[in-house]
Formats: sequence, structure tokens, C-alpha cells
Amino acid sequence: MERVPQEAGAAEAQGAVAGRARRFVVGGGALVVVAVLAYWLGSSGGNSEGAAPRPSATPTPSATLAVSEVFKRVGPSVAVIQAGKSLGTGVIAAEDGTILTAHHVVKGTKDLTVTFADGTKTKAVVVSSNPKRDVATLKPAELPEIVVPATLGGAVAVGAPVVAIGNPLGLTYSVSTGVVSGLNRSAEDGDLSGLIQFDASVNPGSSGGPLLDARGLVIGIVVSIADPGGDEAFAGIAFAVPIGVALGGGDGDGPPGDGPLI
Repeated sequence: MERVPQEAGAAEAQGAVAGRARRFVVGGGALVVVAVLAYWLGSSGGNSEGAAPRPSATPTPSATLAVSEVFKRVGPSVAVIQAGKSLGTGVIAAEDGTILTAHHVVKGTKDLTVTFADGTKTKAVVVSSNPKRDVATLKPAELPEIVVPATLGGAVAVGAPVVAIGNPLGLTYSVSTGVVSGLNRSAEDGDLSGLIQFDASVNPGSSGGPLLDARGLVIGIVVSIADPGGDEAFAGIAFAVPIGVALGGGDGDGPPGDGPLI
């Protein structure tokens, strides 16, 4: 397992610009001239060039972030999960270091290793799982010096931009972008339902990673792709368990879906 390089967050530069106001002392005679001139321009109708410019509306501050800013904010919360010979992704979901991931990533193995963004590598155990929803939580034996939990929750709307962070095909901390393609979808075999469909590129190794909105909030946990060719290649259709459902927790007794799981 390779050691994941630390993604150092760039400190935001702050600056202040002070403007100087020039003051002019105008004699009484000059003031009269200015007043007469202003009256003449106003009464003659003038033209558009002489009209005072109207102030433009103040732009409404946007809560959305650039993709690079989303990655800087959430990257430290993402972990690489090695489950036996399988590779997956997880996201720190609480201040105690609890990791949220996909159930099928950790299913059937006790040999779990987690590598955090700062390079900390440690063993982990499954503390809860819900196969019906294909989600699980892990408790790492050791935590990084600074634990950065992701911010969970956010509205989901068709057409909204999304960002996925994961480890597709072993390419750790890869970022892809897309939109929400549909809601309340089912995976190919129907075992998983109520899913978010999106078109950001994901592949084997991406499972368990966070699906984020444009504000950097976790709106889902990546679990599967549509795989019409049966070759585990991305066909432009991926699925995530909504974060509200993933946080429901609880033990499940149903099998997770097979083929499309990544």
C-alpha cells in the first residue's frame, strides 16, 4: 500500500487596501458656477453621456466553491481503505475519527488498513454495517495528529454539480466532477434503491468515497456503477447512497448488490 502524500492546505492570503479621498476647497464663486451649470444640464435634458451613472446591484455572495477549493476542504477527510486485496475509499464522518464507507468494501475481511491524507497508516475494525444500504462505519486504531471530519448533509437536486473524491484503480485522491443525473434510482439488480445517480467518473476503488455538492458538503457515499459491458468500466452512470440514508445506521440482513458494486 503506498503512503498517501499529505495534501497541504494553502493558507488564504488576506490583505487590506486603503483608499485615499482627495479633498478640494472650492471658493464661493466657483460653487455658484457649478450650481448654474448643473441646473442648465438638468433642464436641457442633456444626453446619456451627461447622465449620472446608476449604481449597479451588489452581487449576491455565492456559497459555491471551485472544485480545487472543494478538494482542499474535504481532501484531508478522505481515507484510503485496504481490505485484504481490495481497495476502497472512506470519509471521516465524526470528530472521533469514525470512517464512513461502503459495506461491500469491507465485507468478509478483518484485515483492514486505513491510510489518512497525512500519511498516517493504521489498522481498523468495522463497528457497524448495513448491507441493505451498503454502508459501514470503521474505527481506526490510530488517528492522524489533526482529525478533519467532513461536513455531512446537503440538499440534492437533479442537475446540481457534484464532486467525487476517491481512489479509482489505485489512483489515490483522484477528483472527478459531474452533475446529479437522477434521484431515487435502483442499481442493476435492484437490491439497492433510493440512490443518487450521477455522472462524475468513478471506478473500482472509488466505493465508499464521498459525493460532494458545490459547497463541499457530503451528500452521498459512492457505492456502484452501471456496468452494461460487464468489464467494470465506467459507462457514465454511477450511484451513491444519500447521506441521510447512510447515517441511518443499523444492522441489515439482506445481501448487497453484486455486479455493479465497485
